Amino acid sequence: MKRVQALLLVAAATTCFAFYNANSKQFEISKNLEIFANLYKQLNTHYVDDLDPSAFMRIGIEAMLETLDPYTNYISESDIESYRYMSEGKYDGIGARVRKMGEFVTIVEPYEGGPAIQAGLMAGDKILAVDGKDAKGKKTDEVDDILKGFPGTDVTLTIMRPGEEDERDIVLKRDEVTVNNVPYSGMITDEIGYVVLTTFTANAGRNVAKAISDLRKDNPEMKGLVFDLRSNGGGYLREAVSISNLFIGKDEVVVTTRGKVRERDRPFKTMNDPLVPDLPLVILTNEFTASASEIVSGVVQDLDRGVVLGQRTYGKGLVQNTVDLDYNAKLKLTTSKYYIPSGRCIQSVSYKDGEPVNVEDEKRTNFKTRGGRKVLDGGGITPDVTVEDGVSSAVVDFLLSNHLIFHYATRYRQENPEIAPATEFKFADFDGFMEYVKEENLEFETKTEQALDKLTEASEGEKLTDLTKARIEEMQKLIDEEKADDLIEYREDISALLEKEIVSRYYFQTGKIEKSLRNDEEIKKAVELLSDADAYQKILTK
Repeated sequence: MKRVQALLLVAAATTCFAFYNANSKQFEISKNLEIFANLYKQLNTHYVDDLDPSAFMRIGIEAMLETLDPYTNYISESDIESYRYMSEGKYDGIGARVRKMGEFVTIVEPYEGGPAIQAGLMAGDKILAVDGKDAKGKKTDEVDDILKGFPGTDVTLTIMRPGEEDERDIVLKRDEVTVNNVPYSGMITDEIGYVVLTTFTANAGRNVAKAISDLRKDNPEMKGLVFDLRSNGGGYLREAVSISNLFIGKDEVVVTTRGKVRERDRPFKTMNDPLVPDLPLVILTNEFTASASEIVSGVVQDLDRGVVLGQRTYGKGLVQNTVDLDYNAKLKLTTSKYYIPSGRCIQSVSYKDGEPVNVEDEKRTNFKTRGGRKVLDGGGITPDVTVEDGVSSAVVDFLLSNHLIFHYATRYRQENPEIAPATEFKFADFDGFMEYVKEENLEFETKTEQALDKLTEASEGEKLTDLTKARIEEMQKLIDEEKADDLIEYREDISALLEKEIVSRYYFQTGKIEKSLRNDEEIKKAVELLSDADAYQKILTK
């Protein structure tokens, strides 16, 4: 009896403690909200300058959310169109991607079939004004927000087209713009198909299924598939499950979510028979493959269903839900982590400046695939076959950062009304491009030169000998000679970039993808692997 009484006392004490903790926490929340409201009121009443209530409050909210993970975000009413695009792949606007180049925001990619193309806008057009308001010096987001708006409403853009002397006023009618999440599918060879998915927005699973079905229908001899998830930042979890189900059987657990509220933890299973249960599969990934993309590539790897090829993925193993707030605002907050079939979570363990920190393999926990292969948790999906990401050089980085390839493509489009089909087009005027770069009179500085500048400065401060200064000058001369040869040395890589940019001006995103397939080393590796059944199986069983 005494034992029972003791247990009852412990239970009562525990209940009281829990009640006290809950009440204590509630009191702290109420107290701090009151302090915050009073502080805000005092600042608004007595601060020497007028405050913008919306901007001031947003700074406070975003500073608070910055202490959490990078994916918990406040979405104000003015951000809703951007949110719709990220979640649904659609928004109300003019149907063009823009970017600031120099002092003006510029049209860089009008979407096929959108209002921008129908109104005659072209890549390279500088936006000088929007509805008569000067756009000089405006940020990309500032102009982009104005371009979005209700369907059917007009917006007037004053543009300057390179190569022309006079400005143009172009009136566009905003419309709902849908960006296709499967912009391209086709055959790379007679037996290997290719499908690219850019985002896991609405109907991604249905669109991928249709693309694969159409390829198989038109190409009965198809013996392998390359599924491209490079730079796919994710999206809806349900679409990740739907796409996984195309390749793996019914009633398989794709992912399990686990969070603070245990009652909400749940597994997500496949519900249908797979579309292609046995078709050899290679999934392409890179460092920007994230979230739902990592679920699909991780599931395929964990179940030994296909080969993952490319670079290690981003490492986002967090699930977000969106909560409606007052005045049409929303809060997107992280509620759980997801775990794929092997039991691992691919979430990066820490962040720096909002980006995941690379976790060394030795610090990652080992798990096993269904067939017994070793895989690792934390820090993304490590590919079964690693392929280094492209060739990087100072001159290529210089050309891209100064938009010289973009601007040259604009000039090329003006001088050449037509080109060959995307797959056949070859850029044959590299001498003309070199001359164009020379005309622009932009000097690029290598990292070696930057170090040499510091050495020169140090030598002058320390009053070193003329011999030292002569050696430094000699080194600078050698660097100048090498820089002059860089355009020739990287001619092949630069030509590939030029071909993609030029083709996009005539055949838009579809043509750009078709052209890139011909110069893509990772796709070449994937085709080699799918063409060698023994090598493919060896990877899945080692």
